Formats: sequence, C-alpha cells, structure tokens
Amino acid sequence: MKLNLQDIPRVKTITKQDFLKQYFKPQKPVVIEQFISDWPAYSKWNLDYIKDIAGDKTVPLYDDRPVDYKDGFNEPHATMKMSEYVDLLKREPTKYRIFLWNILKEVPQLQKDFTFPDFGLRLMKGLPMLFFGGRDSYTFMHYDIDLANIFHFHFEGEKQIILFDQKQNKHLYKVPHALITREDIDFSNPDFSKWPALQNAKGWQCQLNHGEVLYMPEGYWHYMKYVTPGFSMSLRAIARNPKNLGKAIYNVFIMRNFDNLMRRIKGQQWIDWKNQKAITNTNNYLKN
Repeated sequence: MKLNLQDIPRVKTITKQDFLKQYFKPQKPVVIEQFISDWPAYSKWNLDYIKDIAGDKTVPLYDDRPVDYKDGFNEPHATMKMSEYVDLLKREPTKYRIFLWNILKEVPQLQKDFTFPDFGLRLMKGLPMLFFGGRDSYTFMHYDIDLANIFHFHFEGEKQIILFDQKQNKHLYKVPHALITREDIDFSNPDFSKWPALQNAKGWQCQLNHGEVLYMPEGYWHYMKYVTPGFSMSLRAIARNPKNLGKAIYNVFIMRNFDNLMRRIKGQQWIDWKNQKAITNTNNYLKN
C-alpha cells in the first residue's frame, strides 16, 4: 500500500491573476515549470558555481538524527567549508543537509542572479533561503513556524516532495508543541502496520526538477527527499488567513519558548512524552 497522494498540478507558466484565482485563493499547490528561465540563476546555478562563489564559507550542516533535548532550536550537527561540502555531495550519498542558509547575508552577489517575482503576494525580501542535500537525504515531515506561503525554486538534479494541508493533522502522528510528525516515519515508504492512521491522510506529491518552482500554500506540511544531490531556494510571503497568522504568532512567541523551557526542565523525558503523545492522540482520532 502507498500513501493517498495526488499529483500536484503543473503549468508551463502562469499570470499573476490566474495564480491568485486558481491556486492562492483556494490554497492549492502548483508546480510552475518555466517561470524563471530568464533568471541568470537558471543557467548559472549548479553545485560547481556555488563552490566557486562560496567555497570558503563555513556552512551549518544537519542530518536526520532524532531531536535531542540538548539541541538548541535549529542548532547544526556539524560544520564544513562549502567547497568540502560540495565535494562530499558529488562524491557519495550523505545525510548532511544545509537549510535556512540566508544568501543575502552569506553571499550577497548571488542576489544579482534572480529577481523577486510578482505573484500578487508581498514576498519577504530579507529572507531568500537556500537548502542543500545529498542523494537520498531528506527532511522530516514538518511545516514552517510562520505558516508562510512558500515558493520553492529547485536547482540541479531532482527532488521528491510530499505535501499535506493542516486538515490532515489528525492522521499524521503530529508531535505536540512542535512543527514535526514522528521522526521515525519514512514518508517515502511508510509502514502502515506501525502507522495505520496514515492510510486516511490525503496529500499531494511531485518530483521537482532544475528551474521549476513549487508553490506551497500556508502551513502545508512538507517532506522533501533529494533523489540526486542538489539545492533549492525558498521565497516566502506572510500568511494571509487570520487563523494561520494567529497560529504563526503563537508558534513564534509562545510555543517555541514553552518547548525550550520544558526541554531545560524535563530534558529527554519531555521529548519522549511528546513522541508518545503523538501516537496516543492519533490513535484516539482513529478510534473515534
């Protein structure tokens, strides 16, 4: 058995009016295949170019180890020079990923290679973020703390993506006081005997290729697996739905601080309790 996923619709290109009407207003994802072919980045950006332009930068690396109570929020598991990291990506599969790497701050000249597209939403211009990964590395199923509208531009290679909207929370083994599902679920090949509620979740999937952009609506859960080594850039626009905006404010100012406090007080016991609660909560929904 497989997850209940439908293919994300694809368009070659799209006008602002059609994007707003067909995808933003109904909050549905879409892949736009040829939206950025006039960007210098479209022809220039690959791993070799990044190595040339940012090879001496020290980069934060993350792998797929489970959350530990001692880990700070988004604290890296290792660091490496970008040139060494690109060599590693090209040489062999690695679990090490880079995420939320702010290119304005780290390599300002990369800004000349793209423009902020007009989708009819106000993009946050201070936050263009890069994400890198090696073959078969992946991000846990999660949603972003600010529940933003996300435009995810992919460069080099292929990436497998699975999305769920917030209505699917009750089927996903969501960890309380967190933005993740249980980390031991393999969403690319889930074990339904262990995670039966996943059979009820309805989601979306796509394979993203070089130069394509994926629109992820507000608060969408996303799991991303690098089929081949590559990298992506995300641009974001603030949540417009008042409920999502309220949730974003709660996450940033209350939930995150409460979770950090409980880690300090209870240590690993807090993480273990949350992981167990994810199963209990989901099983209760399943029974009802």
